[in-house]
Amino acid sequence: MGWWQIGTDSLAGSRFVVSPLAETVAALKTLNLATAAHPGERSWLTAHLPAYRERLAAEPLDALLVRAALGPTWNAGFLTPTPLGERELSFEEEVVAVREAEPADVLPELERAIGGPVPEPLRSARDLPHRMAGVLEWVWRETVLPDWPRRRRVLEADVVARTARLARDGWAAALDELNPGKMRWLGDGRLQVNRRAYPPRRIDGGRLLFVPVTPNQGWVSWEGSERYAVVYACSGALAGTAGPVVPEALGALLGGARAGVLVRLESPKSTSQLVALTGQGLGSVGRHLKVLLDAGLVRRGRAGRSVLYEWTEAGAVLVRAQGAGTS
Repeated sequence: MGWWQIGTDSLAGSRFVVSPLAETVAALKTLNLATAAHPGERSWLTAHLPAYRERLAAEPLDALLVRAALGPTWNAGFLTPTPLGERELSFEEEVVAVREAEPADVLPELERAIGGPVPEPLRSARDLPHRMAGVLEWVWRETVLPDWPRRRRVLEADVVARTARLARDGWAAALDELNPGKMRWLGDGRLQVNRRAYPPRRIDGGRLLFVPVTPNQGWVSWEGSERYAVVYACSGALAGTAGPVVPEALGALLGGARAGVLVRLESPKSTSQLVALTGQGLGSVGRHLKVLLDAGLVRRGRAGRSVLYEWTEAGAVLVRAQGAGTS
């Protein structure tokens, strides 16, 4: 298994960051695999996969490059640069790192991703970083950017949920949930990042970043000994678009929109999470929460700077009596 030895300073200084480039790489990986993890992702693939395939068919060298860079067990390093983590950058700012990758490093990274020799057309090419940046720009512009405001709300909501779990249950519990079955806290400062037989790495003083993406993809990356990143898929409840079903009787009692807020509060959520999950406006969600608070159906508490809402006992009884799906 692959694991990192994390120093206390690096763990204490770690943070969650949103990366438009990581979201775009995750979208590219999903398009390349052409498999969906949930109905919302399946609809997205149906809408964009034909155009993506047409784009690569028009540029066979790009198609060969994508297949090589997204290897069976490893991504080519220049495709997944580690975020800086100092501030959130735009996609245009982040993709510069791909375009300006050192050409001499690209072929060895492709060999590692493939696990063998790089096909001759790629070996002869001199513009591979520029080509990969062009593919990412297409994926961003055509498949991610039109939906970026909603995606960003989902990512922010996931960060709120993770930091709340961290404040409530500590690092071991929070890290174990990032990538169930692959990532887990081993104790003694050791974090298992995947199940591959890779040599351990020591993170002592470097910046450790956790980067959520909405597609069901994940990977790790690092930049020397300065920065390390764990890219992970948002929890299923946040990544999907369908959400729990609101029972007809509960909708008639509370109103469909207000009931839609209530049924999602089995686990604590912030206002921004509820906006992302319900598609309702911030003002509407706030008004519904006030009514539910006044009725004694939900309560609120703080996790760091975030205000989180969850069912009271009365709220839980009301929802469960109607057989509502939970989040």
